[in-house]
Amino acid sequence: MSEFNESRRRFLMQSGLGVAGLTALPSLAKAMEGMGGMKHSADVEMPKLTPTKASPNFHPDVEIDLFAKPTTIPILDGSKTSILKYTAKLVKGPKETITDIPNSYLGSIIRLQKGQKVRINFYNGLSVPTVTHWHGLHVPQIMDGHPMYSIDSGEVRVYEFEVMNRASMNIYHTHQHGATAKQLYLGLVSAIIVNDSEEAALDLPSGEFEVPLVIQDKQFDSDNQLIYSSMMKNKMTGFTGDKILVNGFPNFKLDVASRAYRLRVMNGSTSRIYKLAWEDGMPITVIGVDGGLLEQPEVKPYIMLAPGERLDVWADFSGRNEGTELTLKSLAFAGVLPKMAEMKHRGALPVGSEYPICTIRVTKKVSETHKLPMQLSKFKHHEISDTTNSTNPLPIGISEAPMSMLINGRAYEFNNPLPFERVKLGSTQLIEIFHAHGNMTMDDNTKANEHEKHESGGEKKMGGMGMMGGGMMDLSMAHPIHLHGQSFEIASRSISGDTTAYDTVKDGFINSGLKDTVLIMPMERIKIIKPFHDFKGLFLYHCHNLEHEDMGMMREFSVE
Repeated sequence: MSEFNESRRRFLMQSGLGVAGLTALPSLAKAMEGMGGMKHSADVEMPKLTPTKASPNFHPDVEIDLFAKPTTIPILDGSKTSILKYTAKLVKGPKETITDIPNSYLGSIIRLQKGQKVRINFYNGLSVPTVTHWHGLHVPQIMDGHPMYSIDSGEVRVYEFEVMNRASMNIYHTHQHGATAKQLYLGLVSAIIVNDSEEAALDLPSGEFEVPLVIQDKQFDSDNQLIYSSMMKNKMTGFTGDKILVNGFPNFKLDVASRAYRLRVMNGSTSRIYKLAWEDGMPITVIGVDGGLLEQPEVKPYIMLAPGERLDVWADFSGRNEGTELTLKSLAFAGVLPKMAEMKHRGALPVGSEYPICTIRVTKKVSETHKLPMQLSKFKHHEISDTTNSTNPLPIGISEAPMSMLINGRAYEFNNPLPFERVKLGSTQLIEIFHAHGNMTMDDNTKANEHEKHESGGEKKMGGMGMMGGGMMDLSMAHPIHLHGQSFEIASRSISGDTTAYDTVKDGFINSGLKDTVLIMPMERIKIIKPFHDFKGLFLYHCHNLEHEDMGMMREFSVE
């Protein structure tokens, strides 16, 4: 925040809405009456708030009308497919702010600059309530797309915020409580690309040579209509389709020249995890992740990509002859599903099997060269010693049980944080994500400094409440954990037990750079360092296997 002067800092702080301010709002206070006995489940009721309006004191550099509405579009040969779609219209700002992908159900791509003030007028043209979350953007709570700000059919909600993020690829998608997975699956998702001066100085491939690749899996019926099953077996493992679509198209082919390209890759699936690799064995060169550019490129044999994660890939096709075809695949891997589910999950496109994602075709031979920069960026690093709780990390204990998906022994509860989920504004916290198998519980009196973990593999304790491994280990699966608000850094990853399955994915993680979503494998423990700066209020953290989120694997940090 050093680049912001004091008046801008005051503006940012005042744009947030603290928890105390929430209960002071008459509309919210009335909506919350009688809600004291909140259910510990995914069907928690949300308050109905009056949609925010445009502020006369906010003077945007960019203004966008964003519409969510049902439509039909050709995806497969034959009948058109009914989908939900975001469409953006530029009201004010640079003409390159909005780009549409022709004939795609994906929403308009929004391109912003760091430091811009942005107003987005969101129109709900659906027949059901919805809300839009700016996944990866650091914005005030009232602008973050928390499901408490859902709007009904026909209503309009105004978002206003300043772009504080460094150059990065982010996501905007629905965050309707209990219906996030289905609404996103039906189409409500697209990309926000932020640019800044540091990135511009690198002269990376741009324009037609910077290509978004949004990867999703879908399932269609005989009339080309999308199938989405909410059966419990699909919720427990996450719903998966049997066709891979890229940018909204099956059998996607990208025509390229024999030169370097920048591929902006997003996993837009609700639950499917990919192990991306080039078919001919060419390494994948990664120059950025969720929160923007790495400091230096990293070269990997393959990359694991979970729902909600993004990759910035340098793909150099120079030296390849015209007519060359190269396939981007998902390679075989193991361990992301429970053992029993892996045996039963044998559809047309099993999770962890090998299959093509898209085809790259060299259609033009050119002599142009573009050199990969060895120094990409610099950003402020946080060390564990910078955290306020360096010896006592905040726990995110994830657990699976029949018909339940929990964090710290609880399903989602609106505005009912545990004591350690209340964090001080301006602090930087050490957080540990781990698998808490069995009946882990935490009572309301649990203090963060009572958090104990025993690494022996026997009984683990938290706040004095026991949690046993035992048979629940068979339910353990991989979870992509997403934290709203500022990006975090991965401090460490560790694994215990039989690593046979883990060995099939271990070389595919990027642990440097800034992240907002991290994939945790069974028997793995991950420590992250996360700042809670600038804004007070309730900020969600949850599994980005969206079926799990809808089942209640979501909690809130109250920044106070």
